[in-house]
Formats: sequence, C-alpha cells, structure tokens
Amino acid sequence: MKLAVYTGSFDPITLGHLNVIERSSRISDKLIVGIGVNVEKQGLFNPDERIDLAERVTSHLDNVEVRAFEGLAVDFVESVGAKVMIRGVRPMTDTAGEFTMMMANRKLNPNLETVFLMADGQFAHVSSSLIKQLTPLATDQQLAEFVPVPIIAELRSKLASRE
Repeated sequence: MKLAVYTGSFDPITLGHLNVIERSSRISDKLIVGIGVNVEKQGLFNPDERIDLAERVTSHLDNVEVRAFEGLAVDFVESVGAKVMIRGVRPMTDTAGEFTMMMANRKLNPNLETVFLMADGQFAHVSSSLIKQLTPLATDQQLAEFVPVPIIAELRSKLASRE
C-alpha cells in the first residue's frame, strides 16, 4: 500500500484515532489524515484547530500528513491520488454504519478500496462524544487515558468557553 487516507472529523482526536493512525502509517508508505466536517455533528474545534491538534500528536510519524477537506471523503481520497481509504472501527458500535458507508463509497468510486482497522482493545469504547462528556469531570491524568496529553489543555479551554 503506497498511499492511504484515513478520514474523519477528529473532533477531538483521541487515543483511538492515534492508534489507528500509527498502525496505518506502518502499512503505507504515506498516510494522509483527512479532517472533514460531519454535518450531523456540531463541531467543538474548527477545522484549522483540528489540523493543528492532529499535526502535534502525529509529529513523530514522518510519513503522515494532515489535511482538511470539504465534501465527500471518497472525492477527497481520489483528489490526493489514493486508492485506499482507512477506516477505524470500534467493536459493535461502528460496524454497521461503516459497512453501509463502504458500500456507498464503492458505488461512488469502484476503484477505491476500504480497509478497516479495529481499534486496539483499550480504545474500543473511546469516542469523541465520550471525551466531551468526561472532560468537565475528569482529572488530566484520567483524560490522558482517552486523549493525547498535548491536547488536554485546549480541550478543557474549548469546552469551558462553551459553558
């Protein structure tokens, strides 16, 4: 696999996302992390902030690039010249939705292959929604079990400014 793309909203990026990024970077020559906008969710961080956070926590990975995109993920993957889309899945919660999306993507672009990576066990329950619920109540040490340490301060600040 020469070039792969891992898309998502990453709002905020979690240790589960980072786990999939690190593993994907080992099976591709280059990995592009595509940060998109999920119209079904109200964003906590704007796209530029999400790019900054993702770049900070992936800076140790030489073959990872972070980019924002608008529109369909399948179009973004094609626009960067990739034929492989990586999708991270959590047991039970993501499988049906991801399968539906993969079938739709195959209709939109039959040349695109989707590779599913199951989140490692300790991250199977981690979601951005869970992080938003935990942050006001958890200590920094507790949050570090779910999100990369370099984003904890920004996460707290962003959630505090919404109250």
